[in-house]
Amino acid sequence: MTESLYERLGGASRISLIVDDVVTAHMQNPTINARFLPYEDKPETVREVKQHMCNFLGAGTGGPETYAGRSMPDTHRGMDISDAEYDAAVDDIMATLQSHGIDEATRGDVKAITDSLKAEIVHI
Repeated sequence: MTESLYERLGGASRISLIVDDVVTAHMQNPTINARFLPYEDKPETVREVKQHMCNFLGAGTGGPETYAGRSMPDTHRGMDISDAEYDAAVDDIMATLQSHGIDEATRGDVKAITDSLKAEIVHI
C-alpha cells in the first residue's frame, strides 16, 4: 500500500513545522512580505492563519483534518494578487519543503496542488 501525500509530508506535526517555516519565508520574501508584515504584531492572527493553513494542507493531502475556513476565492478576493506574488509564495513553499528534506516526488505533488489553486487566487 502506498503512503498518502499527508503521510509523505510527515503528518500533522511535521506539516505544522512546515507551515511555520513557510509563513516565516513569506514574511522575509521582498516580493510578498508587504502582505504579511502587518500581522507581525498580531500573533493571534498569525496563529489563526497558520492553523487554517495546517487544516487546509492536512485535509487536502489525505489527513484527518477538516478545513472549515473560507474558500480560496473568498479568502483572496479583492487582494489583486499578481502572478509574480503567487509564484513567490509557491517558491517559498517549495524551498521550505526541500529544507525539510521532503523528496522531489512529494514536492512535485504539492506543486501540482498549488498549480491547481492559482486560478482561484490570482487577481481575485
